[in-house]
Amino acid sequence: MAHTLTDGHRLVLVTGPSGAGRSTAIDALEDLGYEVIDNLPLTLVPRLIDGPPLARPIALGMDVRNRDFNATALIETIDTLTRDPRVSLDVLYLDCAPAELIRRYAQTRRRHPLAPAETPDEGIARETDLLAPIRVRADHLIDTTEMSPHDLKAELARWFAADRRQGLAVSVQSFSYKRGLPRGVDMVFDCRFLKNPYWDPALRALDGRDPAVLAFIKADPRFAAFFEKLHDLTTFLLPATVDEGKAHLAIGFGCSGGQHRSVAIAEMLGNSLAEAGWAVSKRHRELERRAAVVPPSASG
Repeated sequence: MAHTLTDGHRLVLVTGPSGAGRSTAIDALEDLGYEVIDNLPLTLVPRLIDGPPLARPIALGMDVRNRDFNATALIETIDTLTRDPRVSLDVLYLDCAPAELIRRYAQTRRRHPLAPAETPDEGIARETDLLAPIRVRADHLIDTTEMSPHDLKAELARWFAADRRQGLAVSVQSFSYKRGLPRGVDMVFDCRFLKNPYWDPALRALDGRDPAVLAFIKADPRFAAFFEKLHDLTTFLLPATVDEGKAHLAIGFGCSGGQHRSVAIAEMLGNSLAEAGWAVSKRHRELERRAAVVPPSASG
């Protein structure tokens, strides 16, 4: 059961590469009424949780400038907070394309914290590798590459304002069963019973967002009944989830490779819920991992 602000701590942990907008996000959350604690040493987080819950949610800013920062310690902190019944945790990851980060550093002429005596692109590459396992664990992933500070603040208000529509942020995620379930999903649906586009040579290199793949999946005689029941169940449960007091609901869809069927179903359900007025984010774990890499060889 989710914890409200009266019976536990609500935390938003804000992280991401330097220059992606973490400071802007922290300021925006403070404007939304969050208690902001920036660059708190990881070793002090347990003391924060041991104290009495505040009357408002807390935003914790974490990045490589933290005095005792390392990826393993931050992952352990996330896992510990996730398991703690006194805590309702959201991990917010601000991402940005390396080319845009380089442009921003050139514009501000600042030194990268991981490459103070080198060029910023070397620090950006190191930080990207360092944060990769944390990025995968994010509940909310916002790509700020083409966002202005104003755009980012508006996006955060959409997700984290106390009066946001329906009071619930819905995340739909696709994944591969070969790599296990994503962290923190509330409901999981197995899409492997649907016909696999991977075995069609013309569709193999595509993913579930492509119209040709969508058409292939929709042509499966079992698809229509499945999606109708899935949509009915989800729209029935969302208002009940709001009544329970939860702020976030994550729905996972899995298939063999996380490329075709799970992606397509997540996209279709996410779009349908968004059209109905719910605040929806979409994550495709395996596609994100394969971004800017050669086409995947795993089945979809």
